[in-house]
Amino acid sequence: MAIKIEKKIKGYNVVKPEDKAAAPVATPATPAASKEAPKAEVIQMHESLERPETLVGSTYKIKSPLFEHALYVTVNDIVLNAGTQYEQRRPFEIFINSKNMDHFQWIVALTRITSAVFRKGGDVTFLVEEMKAVFDPRGGYFKAGGVYMPSIVAEIGTVIEQHMKMIGLIHDPEMDESTRKLVAEKRAAYEALAAGKKATPAAEASTESTTATGFPPGATLCAKCNTQALVLMDGCQTCLNCGYSKCG
Repeated sequence: MAIKIEKKIKGYNVVKPEDKAAAPVATPATPAASKEAPKAEVIQMHESLERPETLVGSTYKIKSPLFEHALYVTVNDIVLNAGTQYEQRRPFEIFINSKNMDHFQWIVALTRITSAVFRKGGDVTFLVEEMKAVFDPRGGYFKAGGVYMPSIVAEIGTVIEQHMKMIGLIHDPEMDESTRKLVAEKRAAYEALAAGKKATPAAEASTESTTATGFPPGATLCAKCNTQALVLMDGCQTCLNCGYSKCG
C-alpha cells in the first residue's frame, strides 16, 4: 500500500521483523493489573520439617497366634496446610507397644526406620507392599475373616495400609459393577449347590467352624487378596471376595 509523505524526510531506520516481535506492547496500567495475585504457601513434607507439639493419630490392635500378647500399633500424622484447600494428613511417626519383650530389638528398629521414611516425605506408600511381602519361615496364620498373613511384619504393613487408606494416601480400586454382579451370582450358585447336597455330621461341623469367615466352607486361599474365599465353580477357581478367576 502506497503512503504519501507530506513532510521533509530528516532520517530513517530499517525495522526488521524480529524488532517488531521484541517491541513491548504498551497497555494502560490499572491498579488491579499492577497487583500480583496472592499465592498460597503450600507446605510439603520434608526431612527438615519440625515436629509439632501435638500430632493426631490412631492406634490399632494386632492379635497374632505367633505372639502371646497383642501388639498395639500407633501411627501419628502431621497436618499440613491446616485450614486451607491444600490441607493434608501425612504419617509422621509410628510406635509399636506390647507386653512381649522377646522381639523388642527388631520392633524398635522397624519403628525408627519406618518413622524416618515417613519424615523424609514423598511417596511413602511403597512401605506397605514391602512389608506385606515379608514371609515368616515358620509359616503364617489366618486372621479373622479368613485373611492370610504370611508374617507379623506383613500384618503391621496391613495396618499401615489401613491407616493410609483412612487418611487418603491410598485409594482402593473399586470393583466394577459387572464384576460385583458376577461375584454375587457365583456366590449364590455355590451356596445353592452346597445346600442341595446331603449334609453329614462332619460337613455340618465343618460348616459351623467356618461360618465366621463369611465365605462358604471348603473355600481356599486366593492368591490375589489373601482371603480364604476361592471356590471351584464350573471347573474354574473363582474368588468370592475380589472376583479373581484363574480362567480370566
